[in-house]
Amino acid sequence: MKIVVLGAGVVGTAAAYYLARDGHEVTVVERHETAARGTSYSNAGLVSPGDATAWASPAALKTFLRALYNHDLGIKVRLRFDPYFLAWSLRFLRQCTQERLRANSEVKLRLALYSRDCINALQQYTGLSYDERRRGILYFFRTQKSLEHGTSNYEFLAKHGLPIEIVDRDRLVELEPGLAGAKDKIAGGVYSPIDQTGDSRQFVENLAAFSAERLGVKFLFGTKVEGLDIEGDTVRNVVTSGGPVSGDAVVISMGPESGLLGRRYGIDLPVYPVKGYTATVPLEDESKGPTMGGADEDQLIAYSRLGNRLRIASTAEFTGFDRTYRPRDFTAMFRTAKDLFPGAFDESKAELWSGLRPMMPNSVPVIGRAKYKNLYLDTGHGHVGWTMACGSGAFLADLVAGRKPEIDPQGLVYKG
Repeated sequence: MKIVVLGAGVVGTAAAYYLARDGHEVTVVERHETAARGTSYSNAGLVSPGDATAWASPAALKTFLRALYNHDLGIKVRLRFDPYFLAWSLRFLRQCTQERLRANSEVKLRLALYSRDCINALQQYTGLSYDERRRGILYFFRTQKSLEHGTSNYEFLAKHGLPIEIVDRDRLVELEPGLAGAKDKIAGGVYSPIDQTGDSRQFVENLAAFSAERLGVKFLFGTKVEGLDIEGDTVRNVVTSGGPVSGDAVVISMGPESGLLGRRYGIDLPVYPVKGYTATVPLEDESKGPTMGGADEDQLIAYSRLGNRLRIASTAEFTGFDRTYRPRDFTAMFRTAKDLFPGAFDESKAELWSGLRPMMPNSVPVIGRAKYKNLYLDTGHGHVGWTMACGSGAFLADLVAGRKPEIDPQGLVYKG
């Protein structure tokens, strides 16, 4: 088949790779001049099944409401008239029960574990490099109270297949010597040994090049998707700034813009943009930096070691499609990073960035056929798109081929 994939971020590029591996003739349409220039350009760098807990929960409900008036939290909500945000919020609030938290987290974990295996198999097959490290990730807490409360979510994930080790501060520093200077400020944490890290931008750029050179995938860069030409129950063409692009099937993987496109054609796709901030800074003294990825669960800051660079990520800001940032948006992030890794870096040398995560109210991506017989979705991965991209692409390829997926599809196949 001829398949048109909309979007060349990590999700769209991975989908294109798996579809091309199946023998399809794949064309990718991307508005930027090269791959991975949107959401996938910079993230925390974590490939993290350990981060599979859904955002919507009874605790998140309280935080979400507090964020309406307290803008110093890691979650920020800017009130303004936005009917799509209001509709999304109502759906999010309906997911904030203990029952939905468990159900959504189980689905996320299932896909995340599968996707980690897919990433590693892909890397072995292609030989791609992307500053990857397979040393695990530490999720740690500042107080005993937050440690006791926070480990319950990880224990639930452990019951569903995630290997974990609950560690005290001595064991934590044994695993991560880079945290020795902050040992007295940490109560303990959770070590997920199968988690890993890597630079998603490098991965996407290299995978796009491999897919083009070895699998014949055609990338139409600098080409904006303007709409879909639909006749009856079939998408005839993708309308683009470069003219119509035809295919036997179309896949929407446009990150936060997926919802905008889908709604124009009656597709119930509640993807909403949630802004995050990252800073990437060279390590002045590598011995003082981390050796693996981690997350300060109380300060809501994640980080990873990418070669000789430190990537720091923070904040979930509900502010529509605004991608702008100011230096002060990174103040808390740098304060926490310097607290954890004193003397490791000079923040004046950091590359600053902000981007939009495509969040679903239940934190579960949408994959599969949508409304029209040849239109597919692979989007809504939120803050774990890097973690889930390859698993989603392989899962989608199975659906397109009519094969039984390698993992249980319950909760994953789109039913909108």
